[in-house]
Amino acid sequence: MEFFAFSKLFGVLCLVILSMVSLVSGIGVNWGTQSTHNLPPEIIVKMLKDSGFQKVKLFDADYDTLKALGNSRIEFMVGIPNDMLTSLASLKVAEKWVSKNISVHLSDNNVNIRYVAVGNEPFLETYNGSYLRTTFPALQNVQTALVKAGHGNQVKVTVPLNADVYESASSLPSSGDFRADIHGFAIQIVKFLSDNGCPFIINIYPFISLYTDSNFPVEYAFFDGKATPIIDGGAIYTNMFDANHDTLVWALKKNGFGNLPIMVGEIGWPTDGDRNANVQLAQRFNQGFMAHISDGKGTPMRPGPIDVYLFSLIDEDAKSIQPGNFERHWGIFAYDGQPKYSLNLGTTNSGSLIPASNVKYLESKWCVLKPSAKLDDPQVAPSVSYACAHADCTSLGYETSCGGLDERGNISYAFNSYYQINNQLDVACKFSGLGTITKSDPSTPSCRFGIMIEPYYGGAGRRNGCTSAALALILLLCTIL
Repeated sequence: MEFFAFSKLFGVLCLVILSMVSLVSGIGVNWGTQSTHNLPPEIIVKMLKDSGFQKVKLFDADYDTLKALGNSRIEFMVGIPNDMLTSLASLKVAEKWVSKNISVHLSDNNVNIRYVAVGNEPFLETYNGSYLRTTFPALQNVQTALVKAGHGNQVKVTVPLNADVYESASSLPSSGDFRADIHGFAIQIVKFLSDNGCPFIINIYPFISLYTDSNFPVEYAFFDGKATPIIDGGAIYTNMFDANHDTLVWALKKNGFGNLPIMVGEIGWPTDGDRNANVQLAQRFNQGFMAHISDGKGTPMRPGPIDVYLFSLIDEDAKSIQPGNFERHWGIFAYDGQPKYSLNLGTTNSGSLIPASNVKYLESKWCVLKPSAKLDDPQVAPSVSYACAHADCTSLGYETSCGGLDERGNISYAFNSYYQINNQLDVACKFSGLGTITKSDPSTPSCRFGIMIEPYYGGAGRRNGCTSAALALILLLCTIL
């Protein structure tokens, strides 16, 4: 009887300890690097540690970035781009990739690599099936290579998928299942993950639902409890995240994998590039989400702590804008590592994000339209088109941060974006004689005319001998000025 009581007490203590471990496992973040001017990895890593991030997800395996994470104790997920999936159908290629990008950093640089993300949303509907037949072989081979290299217990494989891989016939989570056109491919991967103790990673974006559907109930995107609840049997859903997440839970359950661990690989809200993308809504969403998951209650169908990576760490001014202009503005930090808004992650004593330190900027000068230039000059339109095609004008548009500028302001913004991205080279502010350099900040209360940070020539930049002089030469040869 005493032994039974002790065993019962010990079991309860174990559950409590496990629960505490799960609750303090840390918040993760996606670190993207599709920028014209990336901050040095060492600065980013310090920023991550200062702000209390304990997990990081990357989309590639850049050597300098991985090395900078050494001895940081940050848990790390390294990504493999979709365009590498075909080549990884060869086991030898997979073994070489693991040796170069995993083994070296585990043994030599002490990087805490825990996951390899094989592809990124490869089943996205817009890819039209391009990666349906290459994802699973790549997944298998990377897993085999990890095991052969002796990393099978520490490093797990997975495939981050977009929430469009499943659907609900009745708009209720309980009717969820994987899309009919990819059902077989999805289950093949799910079974593999289950057999090998790997998590299912899903990316959930309420903002995208609002962006693509004008009838989407706005309040349902947030966590304030203001939305009309959806009742699904005994479950009550007051926000889209819970409903979307549990649609996946039902899809897994219906196919015999109800206990497969789920991680949220991406979730966030952009701050510019669309009428619904602004600092206020981004803060409301992200802070609401943090409060929603902080108590560890989980969702109606999957109680318990949720493993999550916010999207994203920092803005990326070179990302494709095919999905929308907002794509370059997902960061909770701006391009220079400065927080865009107050966000309490519950990971620091200050309860706020800590900005990047030791950031080096270019000179305080801007390129603007000459005061004497006429708006009907025939060179204005092609100059602006050229600037925006080669720089970033996604903050110009209806109800965006710079949407209130007048015509001269729009032109100046485009000129300055091109000028800053090209390291303030004099030739980058010619524009057929329309541009002029000023030391008077043309920013407005809502529209920031940026000053670019100094270029970082680490990694590929050093190996390719990229210098400002080379950039100047390229500009002189290629520009239409």
